[in-house]
Amino acid sequence: MDIRKAFIKVGIGAEKHSRIVSDKEKRINAYHEAGHAILFHVLPDVGPVYTVSIIPTGVGAAGYTMPLPEKDEMFLTKGKMLQDIMVSLGGRIAEEIIFKDITTGASSDIKKATKVAKRMVTRYGMSDNIGVICYDSDEDEVFIGRDFGHTKSHSEEIAGKIDQEVKTIIDDCYAKAKAIIMEHQDVLHKCAELLLEKEKITREEFEGLFGVAADSEVLDAPEAPVEA
Repeated sequence: MDIRKAFIKVGIGAEKHSRIVSDKEKRINAYHEAGHAILFHVLPDVGPVYTVSIIPTGVGAAGYTMPLPEKDEMFLTKGKMLQDIMVSLGGRIAEEIIFKDITTGASSDIKKATKVAKRMVTRYGMSDNIGVICYDSDEDEVFIGRDFGHTKSHSEEIAGKIDQEVKTIIDDCYAKAKAIIMEHQDVLHKCAELLLEKEKITREEFEGLFGVAADSEVLDAPEAPVEA
């Protein structure tokens, strides 16, 4: 258990139990993390959930959802990358469903999802419309599909197509992720309520909301968390 606590501390920073968080913010964060957790649980190539927390951390996150990988694989598949994008969007989707509003809490999630989608299109040749060509400058630019200030390896026309492909991927993942969370709104509410009660829940407690028994013998190190 000490090793797991150390991993959390190194991976996301020390938990700040002393930080004052309003009841409203706690409720928003509880649903936000529950949205991430549901997608980790339902989607086949990510997760399962290891820990869900609404305790603020030293890196400025209001909470986190940490998955536990079941397989050690050398390569990412297109399917898994799409599921990673869906998981990243889960918190924002949960806010939209429950509160009919959105917050700035998903900014890092959106950045991560956009980065994955852009790499799928420009680096890994995973877009049928763009083709099996590398348009990635390896510079991690702010602009999608545009490397302003650097020598561009593609035309403005291609840049526009890259932008459109990235948007299409994000929009499609958003719609699919929202449909899954809508289907499991009962778990969304139960998970949020449990987080408000306990602040942090384990894999066993979370999977119990689905009526699924977790394997308590799994001792693998958890993956990097999705932070709120």
